[in-house]
Amino acid sequence: MRKTIISLILLMTPLGAAVAAEAGTLKADAPERYTVVPGDTLWGISGRYLQDAWKWPELWKMNQEQIKNPHRIYPGDVIVLDRAAGRLHLQAAGGGGANVVKLSPKVRVEPGRKAAVPAISPSVIEPFLSRPLVVGPDELNDAPSITATRENRVATGAGDVVFVAGMQKEQGTTWQIFRRSDPLIDPESGEVLGYQAIYLGDARVLKFGEQSTVEILRSVQEVYAGDRLLPVMKEQPVYSYVPRAPGKSVRGRIVNTYGSLWETGPTGIVALSRGSRDGLEVGHVLAIYRSQSTANYQMRNSPLYGERPSTYYQEQLNVRNSPLYSQGDPISPESTASLPDERYGLVMIFRTFDRAAFGLVMQSSRPVAVNDVVTNP
Repeated sequence: MRKTIISLILLMTPLGAAVAAEAGTLKADAPERYTVVPGDTLWGISGRYLQDAWKWPELWKMNQEQIKNPHRIYPGDVIVLDRAAGRLHLQAAGGGGANVVKLSPKVRVEPGRKAAVPAISPSVIEPFLSRPLVVGPDELNDAPSITATRENRVATGAGDVVFVAGMQKEQGTTWQIFRRSDPLIDPESGEVLGYQAIYLGDARVLKFGEQSTVEILRSVQEVYAGDRLLPVMKEQPVYSYVPRAPGKSVRGRIVNTYGSLWETGPTGIVALSRGSRDGLEVGHVLAIYRSQSTANYQMRNSPLYGERPSTYYQEQLNVRNSPLYSQGDPISPESTASLPDERYGLVMIFRTFDRAAFGLVMQSSRPVAVNDVVTNP
């Protein structure tokens, strides 16, 4: 009997440790109950309860199919925290019982089917979900192109009319304007992953012909002759995914920021050197690390600082009796290779391609730079 009791204690010990570990991810001020309101996001709700918002599925106990497409949390639902079990439970709107109200015959407005709570704000990523961001070297070559502008303007924008060759009537009247940008190059292998297609604006065909007359409805950058147009995709963007860590080890680099800037910050869009063939999926969250060797040496020898590599010297404060024009010891890749990477942010994947992916910077304590490392959180 005594051996049986000891065996039961040993069997129960790992379970207790697991519950404690889960409870440790909770915030000390996490609310016992929270009612979901319009405008909430899964990331925002997770942040109310967890130290790390991407650990939402661990506490929520969703299965893999629900994680990919939850469709289960709506405005009006109540989230209840069971601290003893270290879990969250959901009560549907009105599930707790409601007072009976007598209604007289009258005209009233009833809301339509409620939309599920999105992972992140749709307004941030919607422009990037239905538009191509990574294309091949020749992918846009056959797309209709702007051949001329009204009154021979060099740059055009919203409200202007342009002339486009190669449009087909059966493709519809609503189009989007793109321009192929610089190649996305893996800094570790030197391999070209694709080319970023920059979205320039929306357009509508006024008259089809050999040279179709097109009006620019919206523009986010100047539009020039030679820019390409693609018909608007009819697929509806999907927002119902849950932030989570990748199921396998992933390590890559930030190869570009949207707009081709060298740095960005929270809610900035970044391109990564890993894609779906590396195991990345929509909703995966990766940690961002600053590589000391990259930050101190490689970036300073890149074309941004001059085409010819130059020696980078560490600045030193001179004392009164030091030579006036002395320089410190030069810094080399070997001297920085042993420095540890520093974690400073998180990025969530919202669109994947075969060899690249695009993510939204969710958190960062410093500017997010090209060549920084991304890996499992």
